[in-house]
Amino acid sequence: MLVVFLTVFIDLIGFGMVVPLVPMYSRNFGANGFLIGVIIASFSAMQFIFAPIWGRLSDRHGRRPILLISTAGAAFSYVLFAIGSGIANHHLALAALLVSRAFAGACGGNITVAQAYIADITPPENRSKRMGLIGMAFGLGFIFGPVISGLALKFGGSTAPGWTAAALCAANFLLAFAILAESLKPDSGHANNRPHFAQWSHTLAQPKIGLLILIFFLATFAFSCFESTLPLLVSDSFNLGITVDETRPATTVISLFVFCGLIGALIQGGLIGRLVKRFGEPKLIAASLFLTGAALTFLPFIKGNGPLQWLAVLRLANWPWVEMLLALATLAIGSSLTRAPLFGLLSNLTPANEQGGTIGVAQSAGSLARILGPLFASTLYGHVPELPYVVCGSISILAGILAGVRLMGNPAARTE
Repeated sequence: MLVVFLTVFIDLIGFGMVVPLVPMYSRNFGANGFLIGVIIASFSAMQFIFAPIWGRLSDRHGRRPILLISTAGAAFSYVLFAIGSGIANHHLALAALLVSRAFAGACGGNITVAQAYIADITPPENRSKRMGLIGMAFGLGFIFGPVISGLALKFGGSTAPGWTAAALCAANFLLAFAILAESLKPDSGHANNRPHFAQWSHTLAQPKIGLLILIFFLATFAFSCFESTLPLLVSDSFNLGITVDETRPATTVISLFVFCGLIGALIQGGLIGRLVKRFGEPKLIAASLFLTGAALTFLPFIKGNGPLQWLAVLRLANWPWVEMLLALATLAIGSSLTRAPLFGLLSNLTPANEQGGTIGVAQSAGSLARILGPLFASTLYGHVPELPYVVCGSISILAGILAGVRLMGNPAARTE
């Protein structure tokens, strides 16, 4: 478990180092808003295609070789990013950034295969708790990644973050190569070699598994809308004009994301196992979606500056920063409680020889949500800033109702 955790954690540090720089670098190289969006979305688009493929390959050939290949591929993608960051020709630089992010997405099999690895070595009753470690690695990676990136940028210039991320992933590859054992048991049987869309059809045709993947898609869609518009919301709500102080909005938003990441890491690393044991996966999934939906709906009305400002009666007090932190804390708790029990339950419902394929389809559905969510939210925000939050909050609450109604009484889940 320690090696798997470190594999995901180090990979997510590299991811967290590069992602905040992509919009800035793209803009500096003359990219318009649409092209910046394409470069950002290329990672999730390629992950949408390749996550099930990596999962199926790991079911057939073992987890270890796929983890090693994907980790090596991540290191190479950051090399491309570093090279692109230092090219003087803007067209070539943008092409290199696009290829590097697309290649990183194609090789982003670590999470899918790591979750299948955990399922291989963990009894069903402990899977949700162990899946929480993946979420904890996510949170910590996004906390440490931007910090390391800022230091590398300060002391090494524009190409240093890419080279640093590549070096970390190369060290990660060597660690996994030296220590990581194969987890797929010989008696697990051989997974069927299905084509890409046939794997989707086979997975989604199973009612409870298909339902869980739909809930994960809706939850990810709602949360990705928040991620993509929070900088705009904070800047607009608190009048953080970049013409006066260009660093203040960025510093504020990064601090808020770190705040959410810390709460998420604490929840998924320490409390998730006890909560699953106490309430069971279905109740926890439903409650998490209700919390997320309530927080999303409340967030845009903290200052009440938009076309729907009359709905600011939803506010509870006259301390906007306190309200913002409380809403973000609720959102972080809610979103942190969704992933681990959902994937734990998904794993319990899946045969041992199809763990990678099923989890790959789920991760691919999440990637699709991360493509569609930001496009939806940013477009709607430009017309009515409150509307994407209200819509996504409603989607999250409806997903919670769906989870509560359809998942209760599931024999694969533990309820008290």
